[in-house]
Amino acid sequence: AWLLCLLPSLLQAQASGEVRPKPRPCQQSPTRVSCGGAGLHAFPEELAQGVEHLELSNNLIQRLPERRVPWAGRLEHLDLSFNRLEAVSDTALAQLPRLRSLLLGSNHLDRNYVANGRALQQLRNVEVLDLSANNLESHMAGWYVSNLTTLRRLDLSGNRMTRLPAGIFRSAPRLAELNLSNNYIMDIEEGAFEALRELRVLDLALNSLHCLSGFALTQLRVLNLSHNALELFVAEEQQGQLYQLRVLDLSHNRLLLFPALPHARHLTHLNLSGNAIASLVPASRPAEFLLPYAEMARHSNGSVSSVADLTRVADLDLSNNQLHQLPFAFFHRLTSLHSLDVSMNCLQDVTRGDMESDTPLGPREPVFLSVRSLDLHGNVIHSLPRWFFDFLPHLESIDLGSNSLQPCESRETSKGEDSGGESRAPAPGGTCTAFHNILGLKHLSLRKNNLARLYPYTFNQTPLVSLDLSENEDLFLPKEALAGLEFSLQKLSLRGNRMRDGQAEFPCLHTLNALDLSSNNLSRVPAGLFCSPLERLDIRRNSLAALAEPALAGWSRSLQLVALAGNPFSCCALAWLDA
Repeated sequence: AWLLCLLPSLLQAQASGEVRPKPRPCQQSPTRVSCGGAGLHAFPEELAQGVEHLELSNNLIQRLPERRVPWAGRLEHLDLSFNRLEAVSDTALAQLPRLRSLLLGSNHLDRNYVANGRALQQLRNVEVLDLSANNLESHMAGWYVSNLTTLRRLDLSGNRMTRLPAGIFRSAPRLAELNLSNNYIMDIEEGAFEALRELRVLDLALNSLHCLSGFALTQLRVLNLSHNALELFVAEEQQGQLYQLRVLDLSHNRLLLFPALPHARHLTHLNLSGNAIASLVPASRPAEFLLPYAEMARHSNGSVSSVADLTRVADLDLSNNQLHQLPFAFFHRLTSLHSLDVSMNCLQDVTRGDMESDTPLGPREPVFLSVRSLDLHGNVIHSLPRWFFDFLPHLESIDLGSNSLQPCESRETSKGEDSGGESRAPAPGGTCTAFHNILGLKHLSLRKNNLARLYPYTFNQTPLVSLDLSENEDLFLPKEALAGLEFSLQKLSLRGNRMRDGQAEFPCLHTLNALDLSSNNLSRVPAGLFCSPLERLDIRRNSLAALAEPALAGWSRSLQLVALAGNPFSCCALAWLDA
């Protein structure tokens, strides 16, 4: 009854915004105090004098106290992010001579910015400063960082900066990490970064940059330019200097060409996904590119020479572009390449190109790629040439999902022995792809390829550990199709194939521990699986009324997870659950 009496007043308070979550108490230790989300409107009154780390994030503080606080002298880290801070006095900051890290993100520091910036100049030893999400314009940000000569890390992300004028960071020459992401930067004047000789990490993602030529920050290790509108990226050749760049992210821009990166010999990770790159082979004439800008045409023939310098690139992402061909000769120049993603393009052909070259030891010897992981899903590939896997001797994983590939019939006897001849059977008319005798391949995905059937010994002498055959509707899988995988295959997916009883038979897969048979039309689990030491079994969305007790008897010691939902199990025949 008393609760019903209080209900109208509670509802009224909630409507007026007066009801708030109960503040959390501060957590204290001798040197660290955390009052995050404590509902504070001001600094805590009494703190131990040995406090070095103070967290006041997610509170309601609007101003820093000007009165003297006895515990401030030893403070090294102060977190005031996600408050309502709009005024910072020089008297307050003058009490913090040891402060090295100041986090002021997500406040209202666009207000009173002149006085606030003057106050920050009291911080003689600050190394880390977060001013993110404060609605700062370019001139405001420049004023805030003026005269912070000890600053090493600066976060200006999520503000309203539109340009970087020359010398904006002149007063912070020791900056090593600079985050300018999620602004509206359209223009970077020459000399904006000139004073930053120690800059190692620069984040310019989520801005509005259209062109970046004359890039000369040779000392950078990490550069993020993703989610801009770049149509051109050209790194200038610096006389006698090598670029120290290790990681370059140019994803989600409008690049038409592979970027020109002369002397970027330390680069290990290059992300070019989500652009409009249509070719990796430079045109014989710049006009063939139909380039809208003369500057692009001037640099269009630099692709091959710049790629020759990328000998340490281990990870290259070219996904979500407009590539129609996969020229092996281009990637051959990337001698350290281990991971290559060319998914979600328009690939139809894999071209050999100039894959043979003259050497001092003899004419036209074949060359190989160092790739270990290759992603080609989401293209329109109909077949892979016979030499494809021969030129990828280190390949361990390949994703060929969402293409139109059909496996070839293996040249094997009924005993599964090689009948001699070439390692892979010729593709009749180039319409199929051979997947047997690929000695290093461990992981293969043929998901969503409209596979109609697999032939006996399709993967013979290819020691697959995982195989994805899901979303190939009405796939027919004879017992011998997986022959040769009895002692290697550990994970198998046949999800969403709408297979009926009799369409899938299995040899005894002695190492299989994870099986996905979900979204099919099976009324019984194929008997060939009873001998596998399954640990994970997914048979959701089938037509099972019960599970065979012989299967459960064999799996009772190994099975750890089983998914059964969406089957018409009989409530009168659930004895199998006892197993």
